[in-house]
Amino acid sequence: MYREMGSGMGRDDHRGLDWLAARFEENRGHLRAVAYRMLGSLSEADDAVQETWLRVSRVGTEGVQNLGGWLTAVVARVSLDHLRTRKSRREEAFGVRSPEPAAGSAGSGDGIDPEYEALLADSIGLALLVVLEKLTPAERIAFVLHDTFALSFEEIAPIVGRTPTAARQLASRARRRVQGTSALPEADVHRQREVVDAFLAAARGGDFEALLTVLDPEVVFRTEAVSPSPGWPNEAHGATVVAKLFSGRAVLARRALVNGAVGVVVAPQGRLAVVLALTFAEGKITEIHAVTDPERLQALDLGVLEG
Repeated sequence: MYREMGSGMGRDDHRGLDWLAARFEENRGHLRAVAYRMLGSLSEADDAVQETWLRVSRVGTEGVQNLGGWLTAVVARVSLDHLRTRKSRREEAFGVRSPEPAAGSAGSGDGIDPEYEALLADSIGLALLVVLEKLTPAERIAFVLHDTFALSFEEIAPIVGRTPTAARQLASRARRRVQGTSALPEADVHRQREVVDAFLAAARGGDFEALLTVLDPEVVFRTEAVSPSPGWPNEAHGATVVAKLFSGRAVLARRALVNGAVGVVVAPQGRLAVVLALTFAEGKITEIHAVTDPERLQALDLGVLEG
């Protein structure tokens, strides 16, 4: 593939292109990881990596001392172009664009294996990728390159077209949005997190009795969806009824900050579909509000919940 791109080159140029192709392959996994965290889509990440190769194969590496860092900068610029194009075209103006799961040997032509996808969500941080979609392209680039890949702001500045100080401000602003701001005391957040973790564990494991222990006897479930998910009514009352709705489900659900409180994001096949806003009292869940409307999902203040 690489040799075909240089079909007009002489033997010495081919030798240089072969060397560059080999070094590029050594860095491909890293470049794919950078692009995926930037774009939240494996197909777009692969396109960005391929475009990166096309660019570097044309210009060569003369004067480049740190090839890995240079390739990272190039794929970051390519990803930034993709983000800006996506934003300008408003290709998904009616919903939150959420990350696709990375494909691999798992799964089949019928779709991604749910267990594999759940492992991926844990390893990459599905909630983080969902929240990153809330950032501007420049904020996302600065935050990911600095906080995930440890690039200095001097290196990031020319990529986003800002000064190092401005790049630092972009990353700082992004970090605040990613981390979210809890409206609750830390002790309350900790207690809610324990309840939500117990709720999700029981739901995933199909442990009906355990679900009953974290749901208030008079718990209310509501969704405003015109066409609710299969098995979900617009409204349900009582722990027994609500527990049946969630038992054996929520494999891809992850806890997150939702409007300053502990809640749940659900992203089947990596696409944000539902946010569960929860209400608590005396260590139990008293209300579950399932937000599914794309415009409302876009308006929610989501944050990554550490720990």
